[in-house]
Amino acid sequence: MPKLFDLSGKSAIVTGSSRGIGKAIAHRLAEHGANVVVSSRKLEACEAAVAEINAAVGRDAAVACAANISSKEELQALVDFADATFGKVDILVCNAASNPYFGPMGGIGDEQFQKILQNNIVSNHWIIQMAAPRMLERGDGSIVIISSIGGLKASEVIGAYNISKAADMQLARNLAAEFGPRGVRVNAICPGLVRTDFARALWENPAILKASTDRSCLKRIGEPDEIAGMAVFLASPAGAFTTGQSFVIDGGATIL
Repeated sequence: MPKLFDLSGKSAIVTGSSRGIGKAIAHRLAEHGANVVVSSRKLEACEAAVAEINAAVGRDAAVACAANISSKEELQALVDFADATFGKVDILVCNAASNPYFGPMGGIGDEQFQKILQNNIVSNHWIIQMAAPRMLERGDGSIVIISSIGGLKASEVIGAYNISKAADMQLARNLAAEFGPRGVRVNAICPGLVRTDFARALWENPAILKASTDRSCLKRIGEPDEIAGMAVFLASPAGAFTTGQSFVIDGGATIL
């Protein structure tokens, strides 16, 4: 394996990794040598993803730990589990997110808006604050926040979600400035429309799918595995001089 992307001896937490982009990232981190904690709300789904990943990489690289990102106590238990299991957390991927409302912002309820902000911004802040201190002590670590191209533009149907994803990019920039002098890097990945269960309301709608693909260079939506490679880069020696950045992976949708 090329050493530039070698993650042997590294340990990672990937939230929301029982399916979709999170599972693809956990799989590729494991494939490149890392040990990975797969986490989502349901333990059974995590265990299924772990079995799939371990079978694919041919070793016991992944373990399961359920956690609800809206619970500070469960997030702390997740970090504690990773520390106890692997001895450290070198890589943290904040992928889990919520979007309980689809429609114009004039119709969103307070509880829905608060849930989006809580799960997509505050929960990322929480788990980073839990995992970062030991990274800073060691002088090494990579934190990746999965944002979205939605944070770069407006939407008539997922406006609150886009607001949260714009905040995630700023969270990455600000923490990069704070953590950089002590060797910890923080970046964001901004996927375009990807074929996941989370985005199903978008890509199963023919009008939205056509509008999204017609405006992109590649004229198609993405697949989860097409996001995972950037996470490997950011976690590996190849990304050692990269911090505070937001990487758009959208098939060229934002340039047209």
